[in-house]
Amino acid sequence: MSKPLPNANDFLPGPMLLLGAPGVGKGTQAKLLMEEFGIPQISTGDLLREHRKNHTPLGMMADELMSKGQLVPDDLVNDMVADRFKQPDTEHGYILDGYPRTIQQAEWLDTQLVAYQLPVVAVNITVPEKILLERITGRRIAPSGKIYNIYTHPPKVEGLDDETGEKLEQRKDDTEEVFHERMKAFEAKTAAVIEYYRTHGGRFAEVDGDQPVEVVTQAIREALLKLRHHPDVA
Repeated sequence: MSKPLPNANDFLPGPMLLLGAPGVGKGTQAKLLMEEFGIPQISTGDLLREHRKNHTPLGMMADELMSKGQLVPDDLVNDMVADRFKQPDTEHGYILDGYPRTIQQAEWLDTQLVAYQLPVVAVNITVPEKILLERITGRRIAPSGKIYNIYTHPPKVEGLDDETGEKLEQRKDDTEEVFHERMKAFEAKTAAVIEYYRTHGGRFAEVDGDQPVEVVTQAIREALLKLRHHPDVA
């Protein structure tokens, strides 16, 4: 029997970062943690879109750079994140999505969170690459949105939805070629960030993502408890 999980009444998760390759289930786990603790997910992609849509000073600066084909620099992304931290829903913690992507962003984040009294802790969800490949390339979607997997959850009749008999589709980017490109990008962008947290005492944990969703959730929460009670973190 699994142990009772902490909840927002007796445990504040603080700032956290979920890491993991494409297909490990970060989105699913983030949603469950958000519901459990009543904390937001902060996505730098969403922040950038919101600032540009609302024509904020930061958004207009980003627009100008992007119109010239330039990348949005760390300083500008950091300013958007700092602005988001001022909102009251971040009081008990939040889940960072797509940030930090660089060592410079991770170091800036540490300086920002001194006043918070809780540093970022990182949980890396690991799944063997072969399993990830099957998760993504085996995915088939019914018109209703129901998802099958030809390896782990196949339809009763190949290529057809169990309920309606309609044809299942494979997304254009759910191919082996695209998967390997995404893995290369993940390793190039995230490897250094993973090592940053791994080597900054008591702020990093890994969990096995090749398990049922609820088991992974339990493992993440137990990792958070351990990290927040670690002498180098508390």
